Amino acid sequence: MPKIKDRRKRIKLSIRHKIEGTPARPRLSVFKSNKAIYAQVIDDSKGHTILATSSKDLESKGGVNLEISKTVGKKVAEKAIASGIKEIVFDRNGYLYHGNVKALAEGAREGGLKF
Repeated sequence: MPKIKDRRKRIKLSIRHKIEGTPARPRLSVFKSNKAIYAQVIDDSKGHTILATSSKDLESKGGVNLEISKTVGKKVAEKAIASGIKEIVFDRNGYLYHGNVKALAEGAREGGLKF
């Protein structure tokens, strides 16, 4: 029986073969742990992170819930629009598109990002 970590790694590599961040449309990558959720906007052609934010930047105690994830999405959208980025490519990083990942994506859309 394959481990969950190996399964996510295989899905992640499959996704990364299909999408790539460019200067015009950088990639919004999501990482979640048991304690926090992170989002970063990456330009893959240069190989550098344009901006990043996480739930640790917020003054919240405890774990991550849907409300915090949505707030992180809005915050990353706010920073991206301030940097002149309006369109992105969403990279769920091997996670299923539900729960906190979906809430972060919805928050980024509400913040004004298009993907």
